[in-house]
Amino acid sequence: MDDDYYSILDVPRSASQADIQKAYRQLARKYHPDVNPDDASAKDNFQKVQRAFEVLNDTKKREMYDRYGSGFEQAGQGGPQGGPYQWRTSGGGPGAQEFDFSNIFGEQFGGSGEGGGGGGGGFADIFRKFAGGGGAAGASTPRGGPRRGADLQHEVTVPFATAIKGGEIEFSVLRENGKQETIRAKVPEGIEDGRKIRLRGQGGVAPRRGQAGDIIVTIHVAAHPCYTRRGNNLEVKVPVTLNEAALGAKVDVPTPDGTVTLTIPPGTSSGKRLRLKGRGIAPKGKTPGDLFAEIQIVLPENLEEKLDDAAIEAIRKLASLGPDRPRDELVW
Repeated sequence: MDDDYYSILDVPRSASQADIQKAYRQLARKYHPDVNPDDASAKDNFQKVQRAFEVLNDTKKREMYDRYGSGFEQAGQGGPQGGPYQWRTSGGGPGAQEFDFSNIFGEQFGGSGEGGGGGGGGFADIFRKFAGGGGAAGASTPRGGPRRGADLQHEVTVPFATAIKGGEIEFSVLRENGKQETIRAKVPEGIEDGRKIRLRGQGGVAPRRGQAGDIIVTIHVAAHPCYTRRGNNLEVKVPVTLNEAALGAKVDVPTPDGTVTLTIPPGTSSGKRLRLKGRGIAPKGKTPGDLFAEIQIVLPENLEEKLDDAAIEAIRKLASLGPDRPRDELVW
């Protein structure tokens, strides 16, 4: 049974490209094997989502899929054997009829059905060029050179830490023979969301020993619960206690290259940004960015129930030191 790519992505057949891309990102995160290490079905679902997106995100492939179903590639390549061009009526469903156009042209115009004999193939060769499938040996571009295999588009979501420090990704592609192939690739250090990685020669197979296409992987970076990225700089909110902010302290802060000690000056208010030079993102060959730590003063829960008279008096004394009008600059 044909896979229904629209159902796999849970979008209507009228869905826009933006709708398809949004649905893919959500499902790719949901079924990614790294997120579901104990779910054996997650990998299979993830591969189905990848395949559905690969087709529906490509205008030409989507048009062919809407016309012929998930077997559209065989319709355009003359079936699994890559022989004469056979196109099905009724969308390739039960009872569909097959027509071998190359043989018809060969008989009527002197071609052999394989592009040889007679007048060099005549209309059979012309038909092959426009059909775009696996025709005669030496199939060529208009300039006469071997045709190149198709480029495959793929999208992968990587953890925030992988994008910062680099790493390896693994994903599956569906080959022309119907088999899934696992592809591994390196993610360069410091890669940004939306950047593309080109894997040369790992794309679609070219007809008649032409050059294979590439796989073009678009990298999406998952959000981090604490850190955000601004260019090559990192930003993080660092919680501190009231006494650490008031009296000063040294606190540990994790960074891409390990934990560092951040000095909190006495009298630091919430919102104060402290800079750790060179502790941001360091793409290969570039100057490292900085890490900016924003201080947030955190008070204990149910504080009013825990204060005795002496503590309340101490807080009032601290408040008397000012500022007297802390909200004067707060305007609409």
